[in-house]
Amino acid sequence: MIVPDQAPDSRSVALHYDELDLAYRRIWGDHVHHGYWRTGTETPEQAAAQLVTEVEQRLGVEAGDRICDIGCGYGATAANILTRHDVSIIGLTLSAAQHAIAQERSPRFTCLVRDWLDNGLETGSFDRAYAIESSEHMTDKPRFFTEARRILRPGGRLVVCAWLEGEAASAWEVRHLLLPICKEGRLPSMGSQKDYLTLASDAGFRLMDYRDISRDVRRTWSICLGRLAKSVLSDRDIRRLALGRATMSRDFILSLPRLILALRTGAMRYGIFQWEAA
Repeated sequence: MIVPDQAPDSRSVALHYDELDLAYRRIWGDHVHHGYWRTGTETPEQAAAQLVTEVEQRLGVEAGDRICDIGCGYGATAANILTRHDVSIIGLTLSAAQHAIAQERSPRFTCLVRDWLDNGLETGSFDRAYAIESSEHMTDKPRFFTEARRILRPGGRLVVCAWLEGEAASAWEVRHLLLPICKEGRLPSMGSQKDYLTLASDAGFRLMDYRDISRDVRRTWSICLGRLAKSVLSDRDIRRLALGRATMSRDFILSLPRLILALRTGAMRYGIFQWEAA
C-alpha cells in the first residue's frame, strides 16, 4: 500500500472536485472515470459508457434491486443504468458541485453529500453496490470494505474499479510516479491488487472475478492531456483554473503525464473486481 507523507483528508478531496468541476465536465464529460476501449475505434464518450456496461454486467442487476453508488460523481453512471433497469439507486459524493447536477438525474436516483466512511445507511439494505474509481479517495480502506459489506445483504454484489499499485513497480516509479499521483490526485493511499483482495476478504467478501484492463483504459489520459492543452489555449475559464494561483488543485495537471507513463510502464494498473457478500 502506497501512502504519501501528507495524506489528504475528505475535505481536500471535496475541494478538488468542487474547484475543478468546470474542467472535469468540459474536458472529459459527466463520467468522472476512465474510458474502456474494446476495439480501439470508440469515441471517448462511447468508451466511458462501455466501462459502465462492464460494471453493470458484473453487478447482475435484477428488477427491484436497491443499488448503492459509492462515489457517484455527477450521477452519470446511475442515470445510464436506470435507462435499462427498473431499480433504485442511492449515490454518495463529497462534492457539492457534483451533487447539484446529480440530484437532477432521475426520480429513481437519490444523491447524498456524505462521506462513505460515515454514511449512515441501513445495514443489509442494498442488493448491489459499486465504486468506480472512488475507493482510491478513502482515508480508511479497510473501512471502505467493511461499510460495503455492512450495507449489503448476504449474497449481494460489490463491483470496484480501481487504480492500483503495480506489483512490480520499482522504487523509482513509486517515488516519481505513484507517490506524486497520490498527492496531486488527492489519494490518501494506493493499494495493490493483493491489498484489495486481502481487505475485501477480511471484510466478508468472496471474490467472483478480477480482470486487469490497464491496456484498455490507458488511452484516457492522452486524450485528457490533449483536450486540456487545447482548452488552455481557447477557453478562458479553463486557462484561469489551470494557471491561476488561486486554484489550489491545479497541481493535478502534473499528474496527467505521470498517469500516461505509469499505465504504460505497468507501475500503475487498472482493475475491475467482482465480489459477493458472504
